[in-house]
Amino acid sequence: MALLNIVKEGDPTLRKISRPVTEITPRILTLLDDMTETMRHADGCGLAAPQVGILRRVVVIEVEPGKVFEMINPKIVAFAGHQEGVEGCLSIPGKAGITNRPAAVTVRYTDREGKLMELRGTELLARAICHETDHLDGKLFIDEGIQIRPIKEED
Repeated sequence: MALLNIVKEGDPTLRKISRPVTEITPRILTLLDDMTETMRHADGCGLAAPQVGILRRVVVIEVEPGKVFEMINPKIVAFAGHQEGVEGCLSIPGKAGITNRPAAVTVRYTDREGKLMELRGTELLARAICHETDHLDGKLFIDEGIQIRPIKEED
């Protein structure tokens, strides 16, 4: 496994739409492993392939230690409720804010073995799924549609 370079805000890769993965190759499996190692090294809870300069629809999420969700071609198929919470991004170091996200989401994706999966996430997992899948469409949490407001002392 290898640590990958996390691209930062201003890099045009972060604003492009990622291409679907059509075949799970050894290269995709290595990407999943390297992204997980990179995410953990950076103390993140999620990482999308565009954040490491690769325009593929691949995401890794770990909101509970040791429980990594590797998602290939993830697509949110349902969402419900509302939550506000602090959000940051490994590609935007030093910036954080309060964002509005669904309280629960259901995502369909393919796992590393090629099996179609469905996962319902709430709270932080729902937030991470939304955040990382946004990256696949060139969106960042600081974008207007995400409804960010700066963190205040009382938050």
